[in-house]
Formats: sequence, structure tokens, C-alpha cells
Amino acid sequence: MSYPPEQPLPAPANEPLNQQHYDAMREAKTKRKKIDFAIGVATFNGWSIGIFAALSALILPLSFNFQGLLITLGLGAVAYHEFKGRRLLHLLDTRAPKLLGYNQLALGAVIVGYCAWNLIAELAGPGSYAQTIQENPELAEVLGPMEDLMSMIIVLVYGSAILLTIPYQALIAWYYFSRAKHLKAYIDQTPQWVTDLQRAAA
Repeated sequence: MSYPPEQPLPAPANEPLNQQHYDAMREAKTKRKKIDFAIGVATFNGWSIGIFAALSALILPLSFNFQGLLITLGLGAVAYHEFKGRRLLHLLDTRAPKLLGYNQLALGAVIVGYCAWNLIAELAGPGSYAQTIQENPELAEVLGPMEDLMSMIIVLVYGSAILLTIPYQALIAWYYFSRAKHLKAYIDQTPQWVTDLQRAAA
């Protein structure tokens, strides 16, 4: 014997919510845990990147250079779009995962570009240690002939940063991109009146 498919719970309209409506909202809250976790990740990323952008902006006037300006603007733009993507996730907007994913790739490009810039400057130019000695000759007697060692340390630091940044940012971007299917499934499987309430409360 076959049974007709279960009908979706109708919207409460202007009537008080009954137990079925509360059960539907609790079920929806459970189903959207993966979306809420992604919102938490975006919140953490947005604040972290925003703090670094603010610190970079505070330091910039003390030692202004074109490189520092680009880094500050780049971090600021990434932080802005991270919060924008977080807002779109709250609104259950299907554009959010793609925006957040590409934003992390952009952050990776900013970090790798910054490190590569410093690597090239260190290897192709006189090096940061040599410049420091040139600007402060009295330090030569204190520090001694450390140019090769300092250059090697700088290359190791920036080279390691590049090697670590690429897979890490790719992983975070993949995580955001993969939320698209969960978001779509949630919207498809949740009564529209529930998602409308969640969007209104976002």
C-alpha cells in the first residue's frame, strides 16, 4: 500500500506558532550547522585579516613605501570581502561560497606576492642587511660580517612562507567552495518560511 508524499508544513501566516512549527525550526537549525560553522570561519578570518590590515596602516606612516601601501590596501580589501561573504552566508545567499573562496585565493596572492617581492629584493639587490649597514655604519662593528647569514635567513623565512601559504590558502578556498552544495541542499530541503525567517533575523 502506497502513501501520498508528506506535505510541507505551511507557513504560520498571522497565526501563532504551534509545536510543529517549532519542531521545523529546530530541525532547520540542526541542518544548517555546516553553514553556521562556515560563518564562524569567515568571522575569524575577517577579524584576523582586518587586524593585520589595521596594524599595517598604523605602521605605514612611520616608514612609508609603495610595497607597504599595496599590502595594506590588499589586506583591507580581503577583510572587507570576507565580511561581505559572511553576511551573504547569514542571508543564505548562494553567491557566498564562491565569493569567500576566491577571496582566500586573493589573500594567498597578496601574501605570496609580498614574500616574492622581498625575496627578489634580497637576492637581486644589496640586501636588507647591507642597506642597514649603509644607513647605520656604526652597526658594522657590533654586528660584524653577518651579511651572508642574514641573507640566508631572510630567504628561508620568505621562501618557507610561500611554500606554506600556497597549500593552506588553497585548502581554505576549497573549504569555502565546497559549502555551496551544503547551502543549496539546505535551501532546497528547508521550508521557505523558515529560511525567510532566518534571513530576516540575520
